[in-house]
Amino acid sequence: MRDAPTPDAAPHPLPPVPSGVRDAVIAVLVIVPVFAPVPFPELRPSSPLVYALALLPAGVLLLRRRLPRIVLAVCIALYLAALALGTLVPGAAVAIAIASYGVASRLERRAAVPVGIAAVAVLTGGSIVVSVTTGMDTRFLQVGLTAALAGALGDAARSRRAYVRAVIERARRAEQTRDAEARRRVTEERLRIARDLHDAVAHQISVISLNAGVASSALDTRPERAREALATIRTASREVLGEIGSMLTLLRTPDEADSRTQPGLARLADMVESVRVAGWEAVVRDELGLPSAAEDLPLSVDIVAYRVVQEGMTNALKHGTARRVHVLLRRDGDELEVVVTNPVDRVAPASELPPSGFGLVGLRERVDSVGGVLEAGPGPGGFRLAARLPLAPAAGAMRVTPGGAA
Repeated sequence: MRDAPTPDAAPHPLPPVPSGVRDAVIAVLVIVPVFAPVPFPELRPSSPLVYALALLPAGVLLLRRRLPRIVLAVCIALYLAALALGTLVPGAAVAIAIASYGVASRLERRAAVPVGIAAVAVLTGGSIVVSVTTGMDTRFLQVGLTAALAGALGDAARSRRAYVRAVIERARRAEQTRDAEARRRVTEERLRIARDLHDAVAHQISVISLNAGVASSALDTRPERAREALATIRTASREVLGEIGSMLTLLRTPDEADSRTQPGLARLADMVESVRVAGWEAVVRDELGLPSAAEDLPLSVDIVAYRVVQEGMTNALKHGTARRVHVLLRRDGDELEVVVTNPVDRVAPASELPPSGFGLVGLRERVDSVGGVLEAGPGPGGFRLAARLPLAPAAGAMRVTPGGAA
C-alpha cells in the first residue's frame, strides 16, 4: 500500500535544489564508501553478494518520496543482511539515516513516531544479535542514535513546513477578511449617502413642487399668493442646497466628527412653516418644550426624531388628500414618541399597501441604529408614521417593526 506523504512545498528564501541533484548527491554518499579504501577489514565488502547489498540502497532511496515506510524497512533489511555476512556497510547506514529523515519529514507525526521507534528498535536489536553471535563490533549504539537523530531532524523540518503553511493560510484569510470588511464598509457608506441624500432632498423637493403648483394656479388671479409661493420655493431651494453642502462636509470628515451639522428637532418650526406657507394645515402637539428641550435629547435620537417628522410630512405632501398633517412629540418614560398622521382618501388594509419606498427603508435603518421601533401603516385619522426612540442606550437587541409605505 502506498504511503500518502504530506505536502512538502513551502516558500524558502533560497531557490529549491532540483530533486535530481539531491538524488545524485545521495547516491554518491551511499556508493562511494563501498569502494573507498579503508584500513578496517569489517568495512570492506567480502563478496559480490555484500557488494550488491551495499549498492542496492542507492536505488531504493529513489522511491523514498512515494514509499517512505517501505524504503526505510528495505534499507534496514539490507544493512542487517550485510552485517550478518560480516560486513559493516557505512553507505547502508547513511541510507538508513536518509530514509528515517524522509519518514519523519513526509508523514504526520502520529504515523511517523511509531515507525521511527520500530525502526530504531529493529536496527539496534538486529545489530546486537549479530554482535553477540559473531563477536563483531557492529557499533549498534552509534547506528541507532544516528537513525533517531535523523528522524528528529525530519520531524523538525515537517513542523517548520507546517508552521509556514499555517502562517501563509492565516495571511490569506486575513486578506480575504480585509477585502470582505472593505466591501461591507463600502456598501454601508453607499447606503448612508443614499439615506442622507434622500433626507436632505425629498422633503424640500416636495415643498418646492407643491408651491410651484400653487404659484402656477394663482399667478393671474392672486399674484400676492403666487409671490408667497415663489418666496417659499426660493427659501426651500436655499435650504436644500445648504443641507446638501452640510451633508457633503460631513461625509468628508472623520467618523468621530461632530454630527450637530445635521438638523435636529430645534429646526422643526422651520419645516412646519414651509408646509404652512404652501397652504397646508400643520398641527404640532409639542409636549417636550421645543426648541430648548432638543438640547437635552441624545444627539442621535434628536437627529432621528427630526428625520421621522420630515419623512412623515414628505409622505403627507405626496399622498395626503385633506391638506392637513398632525405631529405629536412627547416623552413616555425613557422613550421619545414621534407620531405623524395625515388623512387619505381611503385607509387601505395592510395587505393592499405597496411595498416600502426608499424613504421608509432608510428611516427604518435610522430608527434601528438607535434601538428604536418604527411603525408605518394605516391608523386612526389616516396614514400613521410612529417611532418610539429610547432616550438611553438600548439594553436588548434592536428591533424594527415592518409596516407599509405611504
